[in-house]
Amino acid sequence: MIPRTVPTWQHPRWQDELADLIKDPRELFELLELDLNLLPAATLAHADFALRVPRAFVRRMGKGDPSDPLLMQVLPLGEELDTSPGYQHDPVGDLDANPVPGLIHKYHGRVLLVAAGNCAINCRYCFRRHFPYQDNQPNRKQWQAAVDYIAADPSITEVIYSGGDPLALANKQLRWLTETISEIPHVQRLRVHTRLPVVAPSRIDDECLEWLSQHRLQTVVVLHINHAQEIDDEVRYSLQRLQQAGITLLNQTVLLRGVNNNIDALCELSETLFQAGVLPYYLHLLDKVAGAQHFDVPTEQAKQLRELMLNRLPGYLVPKFVQEIAGKPSKVPL
Repeated sequence: MIPRTVPTWQHPRWQDELADLIKDPRELFELLELDLNLLPAATLAHADFALRVPRAFVRRMGKGDPSDPLLMQVLPLGEELDTSPGYQHDPVGDLDANPVPGLIHKYHGRVLLVAAGNCAINCRYCFRRHFPYQDNQPNRKQWQAAVDYIAADPSITEVIYSGGDPLALANKQLRWLTETISEIPHVQRLRVHTRLPVVAPSRIDDECLEWLSQHRLQTVVVLHINHAQEIDDEVRYSLQRLQQAGITLLNQTVLLRGVNNNIDALCELSETLFQAGVLPYYLHLLDKVAGAQHFDVPTEQAKQLRELMLNRLPGYLVPKFVQEIAGKPSKVPL
C-alpha cells in the first residue's frame, strides 16, 4: 500500500471559517451541553470581552465538561469581572513602546508590527484584551511610517507580525507588507506570531505558504498552543505544510491554572509538539492583565514544574520558563 501523505477531508475556505465563528455564549453552551446555570455570568463577561471561537477548535472539546482545557481558555466567566490588585490594562508596557501606529519597539534588534486588530479566537487571558487596536490599525499608506521607522534603524534585524492575529489579514495584504519589509537591507528575519494554524487550520492555504516562503528573509512561525488536546490531524497537516515550505516552527505556551499547570499536561504537550515538528520555545507566566487573575499560577509552583520537566524530558523539549516585565530589555527567565 502507498501511504497517504495528504488528508482525506476537504478543508473549508478559511474566510468562511472566520465568518462563522461562535460569538454567542448560549450557542457555545448548547453545542457543548453545558450547565445553563453558568450562562448569566458568561453573558456578563462576554459583554466586557467578547466570546470568539472557531468551530474547528470547539470540535476538540469534550461535551458536558466545564473543566475541558480548551473550553477554559475561551469560556467567559464571572471571575473576569472581579478586580485584583496588581492586574492592569497594559501589563507588559506596550503603550509606552508604541512610537508610531501599528509598531511596538521594546527590545533591541527587533520590532513588532500590530498587523491585525482582531483574532479568530479571544483567549480569556490575553494580555492585549484592553489594547487600543482602533489607534493601531494603519492603512497601507499609513504603514509607510512604520516601514520608514524600521528602515531608519539599522539595528533592527527582525520584524515580528503580531496583533491580534496577523493571519486574520488577507494574503494579499500580508504579501505586500512582507515584500515591503524584505526590501529593507538590514532586516534578516520575519517572525509571525499566530494561533490560526491551530484554531482554524484551513488558514494555511497555498497563497499563505507562497507569501510566507517566497522572499529572502528567514521565516519563523511562533505558534501558541497550551494543551496537547489542541493538536489534531488537521492541525498536524497544516504544520506539515509549513515545515515543507522551509519555515521554522516554534511554540509558546502560557501557564494557566486549571488548563496546564500540572506536570503530565506539560510533558504531553512538549512531546506532542515535537512529534508534530514544533520545538517548545517559551512557557510564559501569566501576564497580569485585568480580567485574567483566575488563571494565575504562583511563581514557586512554576519553578517546581520546571524542575519536574527537566527531570522527565530531554533538555530540548523543556521550554524556557519566562515572564514579561514592563520596562525590562528582554523576557525575564525564572
